[in-house]
Amino acid sequence: MRNPRFYDPQTLTVSSEILLGDDATQHIRVLRLKAGAEIILFNGLGGQYKASLKEVQKRSCTALITSFQETCNESPLHLHLGQVISRGDRMEFVIQKAVELGVNEITPLLSERCGVKLNKERMEKKLQQWQKIAIAACEQSGRNIVPTIHTATPLQVWCNSQDQATKLTLHPRAKYSINTLPGEISHIRLLIGPEGGLTDEEITLTETLNFTETLLGPRILRTETAALTAITALQCRFGDLA
Repeated sequence: MRNPRFYDPQTLTVSSEILLGDDATQHIRVLRLKAGAEIILFNGLGGQYKASLKEVQKRSCTALITSFQETCNESPLHLHLGQVISRGDRMEFVIQKAVELGVNEITPLLSERCGVKLNKERMEKKLQQWQKIAIAACEQSGRNIVPTIHTATPLQVWCNSQDQATKLTLHPRAKYSINTLPGEISHIRLLIGPEGGLTDEEITLTETLNFTETLLGPRILRTETAALTAITALQCRFGDLA
């Protein structure tokens, strides 16, 4: 059984004794770990640290860092997911599983048919919640680089962003499937629309901005299924899933 992993954003140094952050402390309490337990710490900067718990109290925990491990579980494919915000817990589900599958960046998108309307304060709380979900997914999956959850952005703005990534969107009558996309691809922007689909104007926008329409298969998938299916297929073709 592997040692439990915890994210702590502070500076970590071998042979140092540190006071763990509130989130790690709470998680340790939930797991009912005792002093002497061996754990793994990572701070999102790469690699991970072996440590042992020195003291476990109700509101604080200290750990002694014993060694550093230069481990890398990141995919060679850099994948930026643009996901139109979905209702209920679907967005949380997509973020959790996308991080486990190796996505590097996630931008929640606002589109014409986006069914979620949040004011600035509630959106900020959502972003904090989504970032915590990404961290927890890294703890579970063994990733040591925490993906960024960007600020919610209008779909048109995100699509118009300038970078060197290959831009993909899904369409049931597309010319290419993921397996037939030409060339070797190392950076991808993947656009996933809302449950009701993109409007004609939004589809025209993606065409104007050189998004490549991509086919997943003959069936119509829910937005969260489409996102995770596409990510998995892209990681199999260009990333590190066998």
